[in-house]
Amino acid sequence: MSKDSYESPLASRYASAFMLHLFSPDMRFQTWRRLWVALARAEHNLGLPITAEQVAELEAHITDIDYDVAAAREKEVRHDVMAHVYTYGKAAPSAAGIIHLGATSCYVTDNADLIIYREGLRYLRGELLAVVANLAKFADTYRATPTLGYTHYQPAQLVTVGKRATLWMQDLLSDLEELDFVLDHMKFLGCRGTTGTEASFLDLFDGDGAKIDEMNRQIAAEFGFDACFAVCGQTYPRKADSRILNCLSAIAQSCYRMANDIRLLQHDRQVEEPFEKNQIGSSAMAYKRNPMRSERICSLSRYLMADAMNAPMTASVQWLERTLDDSANRRISMPEGFLCADAILRLAQNVTDGLHVNEKIVDRTCREYLP
Repeated sequence: MSKDSYESPLASRYASAFMLHLFSPDMRFQTWRRLWVALARAEHNLGLPITAEQVAELEAHITDIDYDVAAAREKEVRHDVMAHVYTYGKAAPSAAGIIHLGATSCYVTDNADLIIYREGLRYLRGELLAVVANLAKFADTYRATPTLGYTHYQPAQLVTVGKRATLWMQDLLSDLEELDFVLDHMKFLGCRGTTGTEASFLDLFDGDGAKIDEMNRQIAAEFGFDACFAVCGQTYPRKADSRILNCLSAIAQSCYRMANDIRLLQHDRQVEEPFEKNQIGSSAMAYKRNPMRSERICSLSRYLMADAMNAPMTASVQWLERTLDDSANRRISMPEGFLCADAILRLAQNVTDGLHVNEKIVDRTCREYLP
């Protein structure tokens, strides 16, 4: 296996197979093709000159993408969407003339992103619940175990080990509420034309706005969305990206707080993250028990909190109906945000599943500091 080119550590070291597949080229471009099928089907249903056989041929060729043809065509025309329209037409020649009929590029790029982001949020929700479940079990187990409380990181009144864990849980449950709000309020872009006026479809449907609304309803429903944005330019509002990355940043903040507390407590061996049988704590001092998982959570969380700043900076400079200075940034910041949140929550699951309390040290610490 060649290792002579840069690879993202999020992909090679940290993120799950699910999240890597979700943001893969296959998922992205197959979703484009599913959107083209949905558009052709809706246009056929509403009376445009598209046959059922053409729709069926498109459906039969969703997964067999010739990336070499697409790359060569993009090099020639300098347009990724039209390169894939061309490539899809080669695979489904009888439907080549009706692929993307009336649409603009953002029909596939933006709607595909919304579909993928929604699936990513749903997956992260499951991971978040797993961390909360681990903490609930831990808090219940140690609900009556006295431990020294700290304010200003100085010895204070007693709390219990379980009660302290509920502080972490409460933060994560707040994140769950925010994530559910984001999921519940996600909207579809639909097929709205180059400036959001649906002008090309008014031509295709002879000015029948009701048919255009029905076309968008059918397409949105096919992908599980019950509403489209009321108004838009060429793209969906980029504030939606801010809402998503802010949600992921909030998860990172909560996980950072928990992991940082564990790091402080592990210094005195009161609480320790899992340490495997053959794990090496240090290259020079193998007996050390560094809280490396918690440190990694903190490290990745800082990256995600910083990454979330990309979305508001992009949303604030969307000129009029459309500008393209969002594209390169979003290709990096959005997937990397999801992969990073996934990595953080996977680590948090591991830490909370095997969190160890040294009760004798906890008791000794209480006795040492109490009057």
